[in-house]
Amino acid sequence: MSLVVEVVRSGFVESTHQVRMLAVAADGTPVRVHGAVDALASPRSSMKPLQALGMLRRGLDLDGELLALACASHAGEPFHVDGVRKILAGAGLDESALLCPEDHPEDRSVTGKARVYMNCSGKHAAMLATCAVNGWPVETYLEPAHPLQRAVRETVEELTGERVAATGVDGCGAPLFFVSMVGVARAFRAFPLGGPGSPERRVYEAVIAHPEWTSGTTRPEVALMRAVPGLMVKAGAEGFDAFAFADGRAGTVKVEDGTSRARVPVTVAALRALGLEAPELDALAVPPLLGGGRPVGEVRLRA
Repeated sequence: MSLVVEVVRSGFVESTHQVRMLAVAADGTPVRVHGAVDALASPRSSMKPLQALGMLRRGLDLDGELLALACASHAGEPFHVDGVRKILAGAGLDESALLCPEDHPEDRSVTGKARVYMNCSGKHAAMLATCAVNGWPVETYLEPAHPLQRAVRETVEELTGERVAATGVDGCGAPLFFVSMVGVARAFRAFPLGGPGSPERRVYEAVIAHPEWTSGTTRPEVALMRAVPGLMVKAGAEGFDAFAFADGRAGTVKVEDGTSRARVPVTVAALRALGLEAPELDALAVPPLLGGGRPVGEVRLRA
């Protein structure tokens, strides 16, 4: 049975959201399961750490903040934009090579519309840098048959332990691989459990050390990672979340109707089911609902 997240306004349940959730122990054993976690899912940007791993395995030379940015759905803050340009410059390219759509940055202190502001531009810059180091064509790097995308698909299948059931197109134009929530949780466990200096471990260490580079300074996944040291969280569009802790505890969340506001309360519930607790999680578990700029309700997991 799926979980239900309630949106409560002024004492009335205004909306509800059905959510699938999987939480697995350090040894990979399921601890808590809700909904059809074996069914196909579209993890969207939660797959970016896997994409970055595939690129590292093919010679991408990034670490630290810029590797975290390669895994990012960033807010377009100035440091994100500067980082994207730095990745491109290191490959002898500029932002004209990006094939992601033009977009406005989420950070409203930055004005304008450009490809570099698009939240996936860090991943796209890393894809172009991987093409440059391998001598692959940069004009067609988003095509599923391109060597880069074949390498990413191989990595996804290896880490999830599943054959990709279908290939779609993500919002940024990159190929999107459909797998199960079980497979995504299995894949995320591989990052903290990778050996010292391994590509998996490099991705994990970059994300947990620089969480603001994978999203933005005010996003809830940053708050989650700061609250629970050693936790790697990557959000995806349409209500997807995936996480892994230092010892291999991991989980996935999918909101059935794609609403992002229901995602974090269930992710907190998954963390708590695995014994991962922190005082800061209380506010994230029950985000306030505003009316006239002040709290008039909450978004909460139905008891």
